[in-house]
Amino acid sequence: MRFSFILFTLSILVLTILFKVNADEYDDITKQLNDLKHSLESSQKATATNEKELVKLNTQFNDIKNKVAYLEGEIVKKEREVKEGEKALVYQKKLLDQRAISYYKNLNKSSMGVMEILVSEDLTQALQNFFYQKTLQDEDRRTITKIVLYIKNLEGKKTSLEIETNRLTIIKQEVDKQSKFLSGEVSKSKTYESKLQQQIAQLSARQKEILAQKLSSLGIPQSAYTTKGGCVDDREVDPGFSPRIAFFTFGVPNRVGLNQYGAKGRAEAGQNAEQILKSYYNAEYTAGYSTGGNIHVVGTNEYGQSFDDNWNIEEYLKHLYEMPTNWASEALKAQAIAARSYALAYTNNGQNSICPSQQCQVVKREENSDSWKNAVNDTAGIVMTNGGQPIKAWFSSTHGGYVFSSGDIGWSGTAWTKNARDTTGDVSNFSDLLSNAFDKASPWFYCDWGSRAEYNKTAWLKSDEVADIVNVLLLAKMDSSTQNHLSQIDKPNPDGTDTWDKDRVKSELRSRGKTPFNSISDISIDWDRGTGKTTSVNLSGDGGSVNFSGSEFKNFFNLRAPASIQIVGPLFNVEKK
Repeated sequence: MRFSFILFTLSILVLTILFKVNADEYDDITKQLNDLKHSLESSQKATATNEKELVKLNTQFNDIKNKVAYLEGEIVKKEREVKEGEKALVYQKKLLDQRAISYYKNLNKSSMGVMEILVSEDLTQALQNFFYQKTLQDEDRRTITKIVLYIKNLEGKKTSLEIETNRLTIIKQEVDKQSKFLSGEVSKSKTYESKLQQQIAQLSARQKEILAQKLSSLGIPQSAYTTKGGCVDDREVDPGFSPRIAFFTFGVPNRVGLNQYGAKGRAEAGQNAEQILKSYYNAEYTAGYSTGGNIHVVGTNEYGQSFDDNWNIEEYLKHLYEMPTNWASEALKAQAIAARSYALAYTNNGQNSICPSQQCQVVKREENSDSWKNAVNDTAGIVMTNGGQPIKAWFSSTHGGYVFSSGDIGWSGTAWTKNARDTTGDVSNFSDLLSNAFDKASPWFYCDWGSRAEYNKTAWLKSDEVADIVNVLLLAKMDSSTQNHLSQIDKPNPDGTDTWDKDRVKSELRSRGKTPFNSISDISIDWDRGTGKTTSVNLSGDGGSVNFSGSEFKNFFNLRAPASIQIVGPLFNVEKK
């Protein structure tokens, strides 16, 4: 590629001036974002190299620039040496002239013959003069030689300096040119990434919209009080075919705060309201909280009752319907405190209004039963607080053995919610979770959501139906532009286009060099025992073996699965018969 050639050329140039560029090794990242690869391929060829590679190249260029700067410093030193040498040269030339004259004088003096020495009246003095002149002659010769070598060395330095300066100028020009080009490529890459992120966000939003519509049709219970909606444990129900596969979810989606069936299990195990609440919130159990303002209730509840009423907080709570009132009193007290805290936080201590439906908290015109009102009275003035203020104490019917923080499910992060296992002991497998979870008695604890009347009102799937879901996921990952064709077959396409059936999906996979599945023979689930999330789904069949993350499998399962069949939470398992 062009960048590699440029770096190689620059390295050779730098090597010629006694300095080697040790360029960093870098990964050739060419993988496009899978879910947008083909739809953007034609318009993004010029920016196929992604930003990460460009950053690495920029690092290499910066390394070269740093070494060029080092060379410039060395050249400056040499220039100083040459200038100092030239100053010294003036003196050395004068010295050379003097030494040359002295040398020739001494040469003549030392050239007297042996007979002149022998006939000399003072032989000793004559010999001393001879050797003295000889010494002066040798010293002059050595000095002349040093000066000549000095001049030669200085001329060599000047020549080398001129060559290095010229070569360095070429390198600086080339580095500057390529750095400007690189900056432009980085800018293009960022623009490209921005477009990808925007399209991914749009796709994600559309998927969430479709999934929300499907989930809303299931009537998932928000509180333990309701008898509407729900799921059925189909493990012992025969749909009329075999082999069969079903995906079972633990709990309902919003696992934040108080687990109502968990509170029931904890109360039955002997825990009091304070112990129960501290199991679900990182908050203070505060008694005697001042609740002087009224709660303004505005709106319509699920029972068709309209409200525009002002009640004090304790009166408001007596109209609340969120938990079966025949449960243990400590569970009812825990619910009353959570509801009181939520209402005060939601309304900012009565300054704002609250709705009477499950979007907020369900209230009715009539007061609840005596057991519930006793729980309200027994906990009057008690709230869960954080920093001295009531917390928005969320709750839901069934957590499925795990508590999530608000940030874990995509809400704003809060200091008073937590992620924790909600069991009586350790959990090493799904059997332990089914046996030890405090909310195991909930009808929504472990079940497959949705059904088909033609298969005995169950959510069991055939092997080829699961294979189709796998093929859809494989195709969507290979080519994101196909996704609006991959919704469930038995419903109108939510994007207003044609929906590809299982045979068309197989054909599309083959055209892209991928062997599709006709049947699935084995499935296994990996999950995080600490946080309560399915981490991967591993499948094998006649198309080979594949694995997907838990979240991506769930999303495409919910988009493609027939009828109302859904996986509704982050922790799910597979059942096969």
